[in-house]
Amino acid sequence: MALITLRRNLCHLSDFRMHGALAALRSQPVNHVHKVAKKRLCPRSCPLHLGPFKVRFHHARRKEFHSENGNDLRPVGEAMFSDRDSFEQNLENMDEQVFYRSLSNFTSSEEVLSFLSTLQTLPDVLAAGALQRICEMERKAEAHRLPKEILENRVFQALCIQFEQEPSNLSNTGLVTALQALTLLYVDPQSSLLLNLVAECQRRLQRGGLDVHSLCVLGETLIKLQGPESTTLDLIIYQLQGEKLENFAPEDIVALYRVLQACAEKADQHQAFLNRINNFSLSLVPNLSPKSISQVLTALVALDQTQALPLVLKLGKYAVRHIPHFTSEELGRVLDAFIYFGHHDRFFTTALEQRVASLCLTLAPEAVSRVMEYCSRKQILSQPILNAVAETFVCQAEKFSPRQVSELIEPFGKLNYLPPNASALFRKLEDMLFARFNSFPPKTLLKLLHSCSLIERHPVNFMAKIFSPYFLQQLQGEESCLDRLSLAQLTQLLLTSLLECPFYKGPKLHPKYQVKSFLTPCCSLETPVDFQLYKSVMVGLMDLLGARLYFASKVLTPYCYTIADVEIKLDEEGFVLPLTADEDVHRRIALCIDGPKRFCLNSRHLLGKEATKQRHLRLLGYQVVQIPYYEIETLTRLELVEYLQRKLFSQNAGVCW
Repeated sequence: MALITLRRNLCHLSDFRMHGALAALRSQPVNHVHKVAKKRLCPRSCPLHLGPFKVRFHHARRKEFHSENGNDLRPVGEAMFSDRDSFEQNLENMDEQVFYRSLSNFTSSEEVLSFLSTLQTLPDVLAAGALQRICEMERKAEAHRLPKEILENRVFQALCIQFEQEPSNLSNTGLVTALQALTLLYVDPQSSLLLNLVAECQRRLQRGGLDVHSLCVLGETLIKLQGPESTTLDLIIYQLQGEKLENFAPEDIVALYRVLQACAEKADQHQAFLNRINNFSLSLVPNLSPKSISQVLTALVALDQTQALPLVLKLGKYAVRHIPHFTSEELGRVLDAFIYFGHHDRFFTTALEQRVASLCLTLAPEAVSRVMEYCSRKQILSQPILNAVAETFVCQAEKFSPRQVSELIEPFGKLNYLPPNASALFRKLEDMLFARFNSFPPKTLLKLLHSCSLIERHPVNFMAKIFSPYFLQQLQGEESCLDRLSLAQLTQLLLTSLLECPFYKGPKLHPKYQVKSFLTPCCSLETPVDFQLYKSVMVGLMDLLGARLYFASKVLTPYCYTIADVEIKLDEEGFVLPLTADEDVHRRIALCIDGPKRFCLNSRHLLGKEATKQRHLRLLGYQVVQIPYYEIETLTRLELVEYLQRKLFSQNAGVCW
């Protein structure tokens, strides 16, 4: 292994003999040195000013190291200590654990470089780790490039010039770690330092001389430098396919997922390899960190690994334990994956409720919107989450973008839930809409206002705007016509204004934007009837009424709703009329046979669109009779007939047919 010599008291380096890189620099004019340094590393606006320094190589025993979260750099499988006084100036005999621990404790690049200046020799792996730590801290400071003070620091120059001039003497770990570190910030891709490191990596790759960990690190680095189309990346994946998965550390498996994720368009070519990885990863899940779990789930989504459900389920099981430790971004990724794979777990929901209820005010807006989307997609009526999010919006509405506002409010309508602070919530929403109406994309605004109407918070103050030709033209955009869902939402808002807001006297929706039925094969505002449940009720009705001709199904009302379940007609005396009768109809009964899909998950709480439909049918003059699945699923045939008799004719015990 190469050892980089970093002498104490760099200001007195003129007392030392010049060797290697120092001699080469010393022999050149100052202007030439500046020019060469500029080509090596810096962006064009950041020239390096190299001064004299001494570099010397020794051979030392190498240890692998691993950075799980980008901060905690340490040797793999070894503990860490904080006794900095135990450092020896000669790192050939120094405990590397202490070195990585110290790097983790530093809070600035200047501290790292000051510390390195106290050392005489530095193994290349540790030098690469120090370089990586410097780049990580500058990246967290949102710097796009290294500051001039760092670039002109002689210790930093010593690190870079050694990596450039002697890459063949570096260990695999030192080589790929140095290259990885430089990709964290903007460095000119054509700099001699990067070109030399990449060339050396390619030479070793061609010889098959890189270990599994180095291949994984190099793969990720080349993706950043050359993109997923790199031909070298194909060779890396090919070599990794030939390795035994038992030789991969957990962090290498996670890195491999990230590499394959970047090549998602080639997933079909690597599916056999992915199947092996997915099966092998089942045994690694207990050892994965929260960050790794989120990254694996994200990769599985990108790679469309729907056949890897056992792995998704196991990752979900362990994600429950890590919910308190996920960052906002990681939690959002986990929720996105669960939404994609259709996964939900009551233990996960319980843990999520605790996290959101306790930390909602500190969660990033994007994480809050992902939590709400998860509840909405899975139809989870979680009062702790919805209440906490409503309170967050009231307190911090200005932090949310228009899209996030829509994603936050829509679940309240879909799940048919009003939080305790509903008045404050919708007052805040109305104020925001008045102030930022034009900043909301048309479809986002329509979905938002439609969701409000589902829970009887009717957007009367905005109906004139959304029914206007100008808004409808914006909504249509460059398409030849509006999509079916948007038309249905507009039509239902019109119906709401007629039935529930008779005081609204503004413009109405033009007939060409109105639909005839809310029940469509996709994007429907009505949930189709559960067929098995419908068959059971139909048998009971035939036993009760005597014949099929006394009730109808799939009846389209004049107001777009489809009574897809059952409609029964009664005359003035309460007698049941045949379904073909059009005269003497005094009363109509709409039987709503509500299966599980019409309710929130694992609850008896109707979804917003179903509650709105039943509310509107009552306003249209129907007698709505609800037949929920949980009341009839265990009844015998005779018990079902008696049940239907009570439900339909409780006030007309002497009815005849």
